[in-house]
Amino acid sequence: MKWCNLNLSAPAEQLAADEVLLDWCENGHGEETLLFWEPCETFVVVGYANKVATEVNVAACAAKGVPIFRRCSGGGTVLQGPGCLNYALILSITEANPCHSITSANQFIMERNRAAVESAIRNPQSAIVVRGHTDLCLGNLKFSGNSQRRKKNFLLFHGCFLLNFNLVLVSEFLRMPSLQPDYRSSRSHDDFLVNLNLPADQVKAALQKAWNATDELQQLPVREIQQLAATKYSTDAWNLKL
Repeated sequence: MKWCNLNLSAPAEQLAADEVLLDWCENGHGEETLLFWEPCETFVVVGYANKVATEVNVAACAAKGVPIFRRCSGGGTVLQGPGCLNYALILSITEANPCHSITSANQFIMERNRAAVESAIRNPQSAIVVRGHTDLCLGNLKFSGNSQRRKKNFLLFHGCFLLNFNLVLVSEFLRMPSLQPDYRSSRSHDDFLVNLNLPADQVKAALQKAWNATDELQQLPVREIQQLAATKYSTDAWNLKL
């Protein structure tokens, strides 16, 4: 598997890269890839079907200049910023491999990611477990949410790890989610989220080892990423729809 550290600082480009790499592989130009990127500024990312006014404190975002973006996959709304680590897996789909269905892909990928994080923490204070369908938790506290988008031959599975993020900001800019897993039990953001308190390089190395991502991707489709960022991920028509 290939791996890549995405050296693009604009949130629209970071989000566009996940979709471009999925399409790139689907169209026969790439292979299975593990992509990393770290946000340099604070911004909101809503899931594909989320309603911005329901999930986001729009007035607070406007007052503090926090932009709102939309990703190409489902799931809930998240706040991004320094101290977060994002990853994306582009994996092939065949009838014979674990990615042949949504459910089996979730189980396969989440268990491998869980084991990778466990290996990066020498003495975890709580068990690292998968909760809901695609959440990773320290005990009952969430540090990673994930989602997937599928095409015929490849899927995109991506998520965010809270490493050293200012968690106080989440309650300021996000409302309580309209949909939540049972294990959350209506807890506030402050009582539900936790940082791993690990260096990003340590988590990256664990994931690279777990996914056997040994070869660096040499040809990133930067022009396609910038074009999609400009025509889709930077537009209100996409980000603020619904």
